[in-house]
Amino acid sequence: MIILGIDPGTATTGFGVIKHAKKLECLDYGTIQTSPSSSMPERLTILSDKLNGLIKKYAPGVMAVENIYFFKNLKTALPVSQAKGVILLAAGKKGIPIKEFTPLQVKMAVAGYGRAEKKQVQKMIQCLLNLRELPEPDDAADALAVAVCCARGLDKGL
Repeated sequence: MIILGIDPGTATTGFGVIKHAKKLECLDYGTIQTSPSSSMPERLTILSDKLNGLIKKYAPGVMAVENIYFFKNLKTALPVSQAKGVILLAAGKKGIPIKEFTPLQVKMAVAGYGRAEKKQVQKMIQCLLNLRELPEPDDAADALAVAVCCARGLDKGL
């Protein structure tokens, strides 16, 4: 099964595509960037278009999305929520099931510790997916981690 992991954001949305079979295999990862000088509708349209391109290219069987668990300020939370809405809509339109995970759940599934640092998560993802280099940037590594968390949940029947 192909899993598309997403770390939602307005300026930067991370994505990670893995194949979940007998072992985990990384197919692709990166970020979808939008410009702060663009209007919110333009940014959300770019996100939608790029995400739909990934869905068309990889035909994921499930989409794993990091849940917005807490926020430091409302100014940041609202745009991220809008981006997440676009992500959920893209999956819904294609009939792709969504699995949502908190950052704590992702870190537990990948590093075995819910308060793991970003570098620890990156190193574990590098190891688990047999990547030659540390996955960067952080948003892409986080998206891969969300996908791995989903795969581990599927292995447990969740």
